[in-house]
Amino acid sequence: MKMVKSTLAILTTATVLGISGFVHAGATLDAVQKKGFVQCGISDGLPGFSYADAKGNYFGLDVDVCRAVAAALFGDATKVKYSPLTAKERFTALQSGEIDMLSRNTTWTSSRDSGLGLNFAGVNYYDGQGFLVNKKLGVTSAKELDGATVCIQAGTTTELNLSDYFRANGLKYTPITYDTSDESATSLESGRCDVLTSDQSQLYAQRIKLAAPLEYVVLPEVISKEPLGPVVRQGDDEWFNIVRWSLFAMVNAEELGVNSKNVEEVAKTTKNPDVARLLGGEGEFGKDLKLPKDWAVQIVKQVGNYGESFDRNVGAGSDLKIERGLNALWNKGGLQYAPPVR
Repeated sequence: MKMVKSTLAILTTATVLGISGFVHAGATLDAVQKKGFVQCGISDGLPGFSYADAKGNYFGLDVDVCRAVAAALFGDATKVKYSPLTAKERFTALQSGEIDMLSRNTTWTSSRDSGLGLNFAGVNYYDGQGFLVNKKLGVTSAKELDGATVCIQAGTTTELNLSDYFRANGLKYTPITYDTSDESATSLESGRCDVLTSDQSQLYAQRIKLAAPLEYVVLPEVISKEPLGPVVRQGDDEWFNIVRWSLFAMVNAEELGVNSKNVEEVAKTTKNPDVARLLGGEGEFGKDLKLPKDWAVQIVKQVGNYGESFDRNVGAGSDLKIERGLNALWNKGGLQYAPPVR
C-alpha cells in the first residue's frame, strides 16, 4: 500500500512540475487539433526535399511527410503551415514549441534522440555524406583532397564526419562554415573553397542550382551513415505515433501496390487483409491512433505512396534523377521497411 501511495505521489509531483514529460502527454495533438493545422519546420530551400515555387507553394520529399500528417489528421493535406529553418535554428524551434514537427533532412543520431529531448519518428531518406567539386580541380577521389579548403554548413553532423574522415586518412584541410546551404554552394561556385561537403542528396540538390551544374561532380566516397527523418518532441506519444505511422502508411502502401490513382477503388474491393487493415476496411486501427477510419486512404489519395513521393520529388520524375538505391523497398534491395498495420 505504501508503495502505491509513493508512486502516486511521484506521478502527481511530476505532473505539477512538468518532470519527465508527464504534463505534456497529448499536448501537441490537442494544440494541433484546436488550431486546425500542422506547423512544420522544413529546410530553408533544398530542391527535391523542401522548397517553394514562385507562388509560395511548398514541395518536396520532406514536405510530403508534413502533408501526410495533415491528411491523416484532418483529411486535408493542405492544412500545413511551413517554417523554413536553417540547420542551427531547427532544434530550438522544435524544443520551444514554435513548430509541431520537424521534417528537414535531419540525421538521426544518439545524442539528438536522447540528449536534446527529441524523438525521431522514422527514416524517409537513407543518405550519406559526400563531396562536390569542380571538375577542373582534377580530383576523382576524396583521398586526393589533402590541403583542400572545404565549405560546410554550420550546425550539422557534417563537421565531425569531415574531421574524422580527414584525420583517419592523414589529410589536412581548412574548413569554412556557413549558416545556409545556399551560402556554401555560392562559395564553392565563386572558388572560395575547393570542395563542398554535405549529405549526397543535398549535394545533388545544390548542384542543379549552380550556373553550370555539369561542371561539377560528386566524388564516389560516402563517408558516413545519414538516416534522415521527421522529428518530434519527447513526452507526447500520441503525436509521435501519428507522425510515425503517417510515414509508415506511405511505405506500406507502396509495398502493397496501393497508390494515389487506385486507392479509393482498392479500399472498396480489396480481398487482401493487409490492404484492408491499412485502408480501414478491417479493424479499428485508426481509432488506436486517434485518427479517422480512412486516415491512410487520405494520405495515399492526397500525397501518394512513398514511391510516388520519391519519384516525383527526387527520383526519375524530378530534375535530381536520384536512383532509389538504399531507399528502395526492403524486398527490392533497399532499406525502406515499415511495420504492418495489425
